[in-house]
Amino acid sequence: MAGFGRHAVAVLPALMLGGCLIPGGREPERAPPPPPRQATEREEPVRRDVDESVRTLPAPAPAWVARPVTPDARLVEASSYTVERGDSLRRIADRTGAASEAIARENGLAAPYTIFPGQRLTIPGGRWHLVREGQTGIAIARAYAVDWSRIVDANRLEEPYILRTGQRVLIPGDARPRSRSERAAAFRLDLDDLITGSQPAIAENAAPARPVATARRVLPATAAVAEPTRITSGFQWPVVGGRIVRRFGPGASGERNDGIKIAVPLETPVTAAADGVVAYAGSDIPSLGGLVILKHGSRLTSVYGHAGQLLVQRGQAVKRGQTIALSGDTGAANQPELHFEIRDGRTPVDPTSRLPRR
Repeated sequence: MAGFGRHAVAVLPALMLGGCLIPGGREPERAPPPPPRQATEREEPVRRDVDESVRTLPAPAPAWVARPVTPDARLVEASSYTVERGDSLRRIADRTGAASEAIARENGLAAPYTIFPGQRLTIPGGRWHLVREGQTGIAIARAYAVDWSRIVDANRLEEPYILRTGQRVLIPGDARPRSRSERAAAFRLDLDDLITGSQPAIAENAAPARPVATARRVLPATAAVAEPTRITSGFQWPVVGGRIVRRFGPGASGERNDGIKIAVPLETPVTAAADGVVAYAGSDIPSLGGLVILKHGSRLTSVYGHAGQLLVQRGQAVKRGQTIALSGDTGAANQPELHFEIRDGRTPVDPTSRLPRR
């Protein structure tokens, strides 16, 4: 139960929707239920507007472990290439080992990328990994012990960060071979990885799967999920009541908080702050415990951490105000609270600037 806090007794059945809490898929031992918790005068009544049946679903593996990645990047020396009759950028990429998108950028080519026989093209050097079906950015980054954010920047990847089978991505950094244990020790998963690198690669001409309407229909881990293109609702507070105990920005000791923390009674319903699609539901970031990430379109993402129970799954469409979790004290929380973030692209913004005034 690593990464979950003191009140995690009911978490595992719900987290069967999104987490790899138990290595190897073993069935967790069931702890005896805690005694009924007495509400205090200051607590608000807890609503039970949740679908209890979702807790019986089997646990799908995270998308980034469904297709292991072998670090077999091709080392390409910087060179030049003379275009032959019948060539295309894709064919040149296959011949040289560099990415077609990088060749286009290096030579100032714009869509539709017209080239002609006899034209001399500069081929950018580097370590180029060929993406296979179902591979995720997280899995690729882990295989090479390189931060996924560096790969995103090096390849100028953009929303929705869905890789395509046959695409080549530049792996920045040290080309020194490492053992599997060294690579595992050098990689640390963070929120940006989950937001930008958790979608599995699909065929170049394939479309992502449509979101499902209910948590009872589980999408396969190898299915990329279509995200909204634009936000269709405003933001609302993700919990009723509660008190902000930590605000956005640097703290007294210099550490930075990318969201706000709201103290609430244990098992308070946590609701979607806006219409969206569940991009992640699980517990792979120990400090945040039970975690849900929603994509809303218009480059906006919301994050909900320290949950005690998760009630949605990856790929599920949700409406503003729909219960997605129950609050807890999991992860690094020392009291029942909600960690809440809003991100514009990859940049965290002060959630209170997007929420109605209380």
